[in-house]
Amino acid sequence: MLDHTKSRPSLREAFGSRTADAQPARSGSPSKGGAKLDRQAILLLGVNALFTCANALSGTFVNIYIWKIKNDYTLLGWFAVAHQLTMSLTFWLAGKWVKEGNKMNALRVGVAMSAVFYGIVLLLGTRAADYIALLGFVQGISSGLFWLAFNVVYFEITNRDNRDRFNGVTGLLGSIAGMIVPWISGYLITKSAGNTGYRLIFSISLAVFVAGAVLTFFLHKRKIESRYDWRGGFRGLGRRDNPWRIIGLAMVAQGLREGIFGFMVALLVYISTKSEMKIGNFSLYTSAVALGSFWLAGRLYKPRYRQWGMLAGVLMMSVSILPLFWGVSYGTLLLFGIGTALFFPLYTIPSVSIVFDQIGSDEESVRRREEYIIFRELALNAGRFLGTIVFIAVISRSTAPLVINIMLLAFGSSPILVWLLLRRRLAAMAPAPKL
Repeated sequence: MLDHTKSRPSLREAFGSRTADAQPARSGSPSKGGAKLDRQAILLLGVNALFTCANALSGTFVNIYIWKIKNDYTLLGWFAVAHQLTMSLTFWLAGKWVKEGNKMNALRVGVAMSAVFYGIVLLLGTRAADYIALLGFVQGISSGLFWLAFNVVYFEITNRDNRDRFNGVTGLLGSIAGMIVPWISGYLITKSAGNTGYRLIFSISLAVFVAGAVLTFFLHKRKIESRYDWRGGFRGLGRRDNPWRIIGLAMVAQGLREGIFGFMVALLVYISTKSEMKIGNFSLYTSAVALGSFWLAGRLYKPRYRQWGMLAGVLMMSVSILPLFWGVSYGTLLLFGIGTALFFPLYTIPSVSIVFDQIGSDEESVRRREEYIIFRELALNAGRFLGTIVFIAVISRSTAPLVINIMLLAFGSSPILVWLLLRRRLAAMAPAPKL
């Protein structure tokens, strides 16, 4: 499974009703619908699926496109840094718009800015590598607006009972997209002369983003409940009993892995094979495994299994990196990718759910849901930024395979730290056994 990790993310009335707008999730309590997903949740899954498809179609290959122009690891690192910093600033500034304005418009603009990003790439052509800061800036705005609005709406239309199911379905759809779409991209690029294939997939991505923007108009406008607090989730962090201290540190640790793996996996496949089609095949095989593991996790992974299931997941994700020390080849990369895809749901579903369960833990947290979502994303981006800066510093001194592998193992094992930080909360939030 190609690692394009982004942050990802009360059921009351059927599609067409406005009651749900006035009744977002309260205290994480079970909804009338139990663990089922209503039509608004399904529509949100559809928007996310289109956004994921468009990014799967071209997102991986943007980095390969830039690499082919310049063959520079650090250039890709600075592209990621520009994206991460702009995304963080967008989250913080757009929080007021999402909380006090129309969050659906923020969602639409986020999708539209992704279309603008690929439009700029098409316009620049082979000069894209000279405008890394601009590309990172536009992509950061797109990601910030989309994921902020998406995560707020996600919280409002899910509850503690169905959140794992929603996350499981999200992972399932992402795996389907990751399995089929990059393979199509690799095929089109391989069969086209020069950069024609790249221009084609960037154009298709632009069209898919437009379709995603249209679908957002079927989502209900959400009710405005309170004013935006600029200090938001940072308030009270000085108190030792504040649960967000530990959650924030865990999100920083999670971001350490995402900052590097978000672009290095596909790049290593390309460097090892010199074939975009191999990247498509890699995604096909690993996402097929992820498809099955997310499907099983969505059906069987209950809150009471989170603590030890997550530990098993993070340990096996770290073990999956070890084959790269035998030599970075397509075969060892495939072993790494399949191992990660197999165990990733055990890690990511609890790490996402625990944040939103905490937001839904009381009325005050629910009212400040936008601020806490922003806090989560800022913490994640702090980890991504730190990881990428270390990557740039190390890779500027040496690009030896052993150095790269040690760095991948070090940052790829950061989920173990996430588990260590969250293990008590995972245990505490598990439902008590029935007598």
